[in-house]
Amino acid sequence: MQLAVVSDSKQEIVQIKENEQRKQIQTVVQFARSKTFQKGNLNVTLQEITEVAAKTLSVERVGVWLYNQDFSAIECINLYDLSKKEYISGQTLLKASYPNYFQSLAIERSLVVNDAINDHRTQELTASYLEVFGITSLLDAPIWLGGRVVGVVCHEHFGEMRQWTVEEENFASAIADYVALAIEISDRHITQDALRKSEAQFRAIFERSSIGIGLTDMKAQIVDINPVLCQMLGYSREEVCGKCFTDYISHQKGDLEVYKQLVSGMRDRIEIERHFRHKNGQLVWTNLSISMIPGNNGTPEFFLAIIEDITKRKQTELKLRTSQAAAEAGNRAKSQFLATMSHELRTPLNAIMGLSQLLQQEMIGSLNEKQQEYISYIYSSGEHLLEIINDILDLSKIEASKEELNLSPVPVADLCNYALSSVCDQAQEKGLQLISEIDPQVNTCIGDTRRIKQMLINLLTNAIKFTPTGQVCLEIKKVPEGITFTVADTGIGIDSNQFQFLFEPFKQLDSQLNRQYEGTGLGLALTRKLARLHGGDVTVVSKLGEGSRFTLFLPDQVDLIAEIDTVDEDVTKLHPSPSNLNKKRILLAEQEQNTGILLQDYLQIIGYEVELINTPDKFLEKLINFQPNLILLDTQLLLDSDQGLRQSLMQEDELQDILVLLMAINENDLKELPEIQTDKYDYLLKPIRIVQLESILMQHLS
Repeated sequence: MQLAVVSDSKQEIVQIKENEQRKQIQTVVQFARSKTFQKGNLNVTLQEITEVAAKTLSVERVGVWLYNQDFSAIECINLYDLSKKEYISGQTLLKASYPNYFQSLAIERSLVVNDAINDHRTQELTASYLEVFGITSLLDAPIWLGGRVVGVVCHEHFGEMRQWTVEEENFASAIADYVALAIEISDRHITQDALRKSEAQFRAIFERSSIGIGLTDMKAQIVDINPVLCQMLGYSREEVCGKCFTDYISHQKGDLEVYKQLVSGMRDRIEIERHFRHKNGQLVWTNLSISMIPGNNGTPEFFLAIIEDITKRKQTELKLRTSQAAAEAGNRAKSQFLATMSHELRTPLNAIMGLSQLLQQEMIGSLNEKQQEYISYIYSSGEHLLEIINDILDLSKIEASKEELNLSPVPVADLCNYALSSVCDQAQEKGLQLISEIDPQVNTCIGDTRRIKQMLINLLTNAIKFTPTGQVCLEIKKVPEGITFTVADTGIGIDSNQFQFLFEPFKQLDSQLNRQYEGTGLGLALTRKLARLHGGDVTVVSKLGEGSRFTLFLPDQVDLIAEIDTVDEDVTKLHPSPSNLNKKRILLAEQEQNTGILLQDYLQIIGYEVELINTPDKFLEKLINFQPNLILLDTQLLLDSDQGLRQSLMQEDELQDILVLLMAINENDLKELPEIQTDKYDYLLKPIRIVQLESILMQHLS
């Protein structure tokens, strides 16, 4: 009877195990059929797995732990607590803190940790994990994916010590396999979703792009084109698919070679401008960019063509070129007009200013006080007109980018003295005090000597003009990147709202000033342009009724030698002259007859023997017969002659030992005579000032 009872007990135990095993198998089958599992939602799938596993094995908690990206730690991403019926996550175990545990995890199918085993793994986990949560038995099943352990499914038992059966260990391993499969399915769904999303994005770009896009195979047959390209060509997608893409492009010599370079991999992309032919026969200007799309094996599979319609841009470029050509023609006409007007205006000015100077010196008779006043007014008016002509020509050359600077080291003290002496009379007439302050650190500056003088005189003249009483001061200072020349006055000042008009040509600030003060408004405009041509600028600080400060900044020119050339250019050493003034002979070659007669009369009055010629054909004959000590040569006489005659004149042996003094309308005339070595000759600019002419003659013939 006792044996029968024992047998029944064994049968019951076997039956229980079979029921548990059957339950576990049913659980595994349910996982396989789960829709959640098949959809690839990893978070929901893990929640179902951990909950079902906890209920099936009757454990308090089941968690899924996965390695981080660098496999330095394992993190709990989902843990189901059966007693609390909730999901938690966020715990982390560092791999370096539990080396034995992680090593065992990587080599065993399932891992049992509890006090009964009491090995090195238990010692590592007990203090920091098992005891903290009250875990008495732990069944871990590694999660294998891609030939490596990526995590672990952890079954945690609380209460009395638990001995895990083989069936339970197998079930735990099966659960771990399903977790690995769930991860793999999830990754696949994520990849597919990303691919679908990417394809949708590219399709949206393809369809909605504002530029034409075409896709062809390696034989240049059209696979697909977007709506913009359809509109550009005038064909539907169905009409062009399968057709040769190059049939719609105008070809040029060398295109085939470029395409071969693209196919061979010598070039990643080609970009060219070509005409596309519309269905109606019209040509469409396009910018065509073609690149190659490789297939899965890396070999070329498709050509991607990006086509931008640039017809409007090309039309605009054509209009701009036409406008530019018209502007250049207008600029040439303006330059020609200014050159012609300059010559035509200077010619009568020669007579006006020359005769005025002769009359002022009373060489042909004395004048009464009123006559002297009138003559002075005639001369000053001529000077004013000449300044206007010079300013207009200078401004025109700068705007046409034809002005060239002759940069050299210049003593600052000389610049300051020259500028102040030039405006001294104007300041004295108005009773103004004219002072200067030069920084001791300033010795030289680099620039075009003539243009710097011109800028300083413009600023000083402007200050004197608008200063009724008080003083005008020229301050020169060394600054870190160059030199500043500041002209400060105690004049009428300027409203800050008017600053924007200060440096515009032909503008004065208001009509009242225009009536009260003479001027064209060119001085400041020209000064700023010359300053910027040097790489500097002109700025202003002013307050109405309290005066103004105009500052000219000139930068250091580091590419030039900053030493002053001290070579003695004493021309008298090169051309020794006879001692007797009465024997000095001057050959005057002047094209304009009235100017020539005026100069001849003046030179004869002051004691020189003068021969006048008006044409170049008599030049050599007079030169040989007259044997002059000095030649006054009008450059216009040479400019109007042919080049061969100019070369023969200037290379004549008779000229080698005779001083030649050139007379030019402007310095550009000298540049237009390449056969003349201008550095060997002194020159005067017309209209000729009597004082200046006398000074040069005394220098060379005394």
